[in-house]
Amino acid sequence: MSEQFETLVRTITQALAGRPVNAQLEAWLNSDWGPESQWYRQMKAQCEAGVREGWLCQREHGGIRYGRVVQPSDETARFSVDVVDMHDVVGPHHVHPEGEIDLVMPQTPDARFDGTPAGWKVYPPGSGHRPTVTQGRALVLYLLPEGRIDFTRG
Repeated sequence: MSEQFETLVRTITQALAGRPVNAQLEAWLNSDWGPESQWYRQMKAQCEAGVREGWLCQREHGGIRYGRVVQPSDETARFSVDVVDMHDVVGPHHVHPEGEIDLVMPQTPDARFDGTPAGWKVYPPGSGHRPTVTQGRALVLYLLPEGRIDFTRG
């Protein structure tokens, strides 16, 4: 993992510390940390480099490359960090006990993650979904409070 990636992770997770995981958070993230921001451009470049260099998305299952790169800690305001590489695929259903904060980084221009183009998608605590990328390929960085995610049969 690169030092710049770690710095970018700490920057965003510390900014998220104590904020409710809800629609207002999604709006704030897209406004202040969205695709037009320097932080977004740097994080996207780091994720792309990580996939190329092999330190991100080291596992594969069901056509999805994935991997947890950061465990929850005080340094990351108790968020874990996972990155997935998805290309026109539907992932396994899961529930977010504490919510889920996703950074969508399209690798093909029209790619969408659960209908969302480049930017942030926030799922509140207790929500669930089958993560889906359509219209191409996208990298998605997942921030999970306390690293909590429950895979289901839904």
